[in-house]
Amino acid sequence: MVANSSSSLKVLPFQSPQDSNVRNHKVKNHYSLGMATNEASPFESREMLATFVSSTPLLSESWRLCSQANATPFRSFVAERVGAAVYVAFSGVHMAGGSDPNWRNLAPLDSIGGVPLFPSRRRKEGEEPVMVHAGMLNLFSTLFNSFQNQMLEIVGNKDTKSVVITGHSIGGATASLCTLWLLSYLQFISSSVSILCITYGAPLLGNESFSQTIFKERWGCNFCHVVSRHDIMPRLLFAPITSLTTQLNCLLQFWHLSMTSPDFGKLANQISDKEKAKLFTAVMDYLEAATQDGETSVPTLFHPFGNYFFVSEEGAVCVDSPAAIIKMMHLMFATSSPASSIEDHLKYGDYVNKLSSQTLYQSNSMQGNIPDSSYEAGLELVIQSSGIANQESAIISAKECLKTTRRMGPPPTLNAATLAVSLSKVVPYRAQIEWYKTWCDEQDDQMGYYDSFKSRDASSSKRDMKVNINRCKLARFWNNVIDMLERGELPHDFDKRSKWINTSHFYKLLVEPLDIAEYYGKGMHRTKGHYMQHGRERRYEIFDRWWKDRTVTAGREENKERSKFASLTQDSCFWARVEEARDWLNCVRSERDPNKLALLWDKIENFEKYAMKLIENKEVSIDVLFKNSSYSIWVEDLRELKQLKAKVQRLPHQFTGFLDGEVVP
Repeated sequence: MVANSSSSLKVLPFQSPQDSNVRNHKVKNHYSLGMATNEASPFESREMLATFVSSTPLLSESWRLCSQANATPFRSFVAERVGAAVYVAFSGVHMAGGSDPNWRNLAPLDSIGGVPLFPSRRRKEGEEPVMVHAGMLNLFSTLFNSFQNQMLEIVGNKDTKSVVITGHSIGGATASLCTLWLLSYLQFISSSVSILCITYGAPLLGNESFSQTIFKERWGCNFCHVVSRHDIMPRLLFAPITSLTTQLNCLLQFWHLSMTSPDFGKLANQISDKEKAKLFTAVMDYLEAATQDGETSVPTLFHPFGNYFFVSEEGAVCVDSPAAIIKMMHLMFATSSPASSIEDHLKYGDYVNKLSSQTLYQSNSMQGNIPDSSYEAGLELVIQSSGIANQESAIISAKECLKTTRRMGPPPTLNAATLAVSLSKVVPYRAQIEWYKTWCDEQDDQMGYYDSFKSRDASSSKRDMKVNINRCKLARFWNNVIDMLERGELPHDFDKRSKWINTSHFYKLLVEPLDIAEYYGKGMHRTKGHYMQHGRERRYEIFDRWWKDRTVTAGREENKERSKFASLTQDSCFWARVEEARDWLNCVRSERDPNKLALLWDKIENFEKYAMKLIENKEVSIDVLFKNSSYSIWVEDLRELKQLKAKVQRLPHQFTGFLDGEVVP
């Protein structure tokens, strides 16, 4: 158990400040004028972050529970509460390969336990789908029912502030999949419980698309993969090991028995030194090829994701750039041997126990050799902590690799400040759209904002053209905000800041009705399908999530009754729902199948109730009720159709043609 002082520890996702902004740093920010895009970070903080993590009880507590889980293989996981944090450890004593002879098959990952993963991700044409190791996904699926209810009970407990999910070896892969499921579930219910996954010697899990999607979802900081200097397991899937399946199964049996009890490992079939060398050489060759550029490079099926916490006898280093992770895996593994690459998989307990004292020793031993430059000093600490300080060629390669992942451009806080200035420059575009809405509301045609924009044509006034241009300019600005956020160029809590939540929400309520009007006005629904399913921009879905996950200040809840109609309809997709409802009415007039007809009427009645509730709560803008608005016309059409339906039911023999779908009222 941890000391009382740590019992209230708040487990927060962590992020390497060094690597978080390196990706795509050459992309120009159209709205960030005057930004010093070639400015380099003056600090190298990978070793410092590792030192910080080592100083917390996270590693010692998670490894202690991993050891318990491995010692009780008949249980899929063990859980223990430490203050406001709950630790959950999955056993690594499982076989994930199953009947798969090459251990490298991938399976698509769209959902877990009925919870959709990566809801804001839209796969582009030709883009690789998100896929994970088929055997590990199958193993997780078989275990899911055994822990699902208990996990939901843990996160539903009001005393739970944080959950640390951990696992050793294959248990680490199970822990990662469980974390993804839990992150998606908590996002869906807008929970504030923080999640951190710590794995030890876990194998690679998914493809490059999987790695990139986790980064774009900004979930990478929820994963800390502890990998030792020599351990072959996290590097195993870089190599096609079809011809070594028998040896691999023997190796896994040895590991599993040793995890259960060190004495049990002696009972496993031993792998000969020749077979160890063959496996080691195969992994080493493909790992080296994965680090090469140009013609000598080899495509890698599996890619790392999240933060990697490399440990050695000399210390620890945090890295989160996939390219740097692969390079460090190779450089550290090159100092290993076939025997130590297998034995090191069972030594994570020793590394965890040594880390605290080893970090203090290292800091003292570096005093006389620290360069004048803060960045170069940080690099020296990284090299020493990774255990390759005695390998001259490895030092040069490691420094070159780490320098390529050095954060370029301004820090996220400066980007956020510059973006605020850019926002002030696009506010006039939004104001002009507001004026346009007011103008539409004052017209005698009683059409309103949505229908006026929808009915415009080539001969429309300059006012309509100007509004459309402003709509496109605002879309570019907000798409740029999303891109910067997903590239890690903005602070981690950017989407939690009230200013940006409220501004994006107002933009969505004001402008999305225009996007819907453009979509249906140009007839795009006839070729693509309705807006909600096929036309809605991804930025609006992201803003929905920001608004849903926001923290409402006490006393300012949204359930207060309104005394007058809202200035903007509170459902930004209201007009898209109206268009679908109009389509349902048209289908009712021609549908012959009674089952389909009943389904259509159910949809119509549900929307009617939904719209009436919005109106009763005054959550719509007054233009919704204008005489010639699409909604008012729909209400009138529905009233007439209901009247005709009532007559048909009273006098069915006089309306046989209508009942057969032959008469259109």
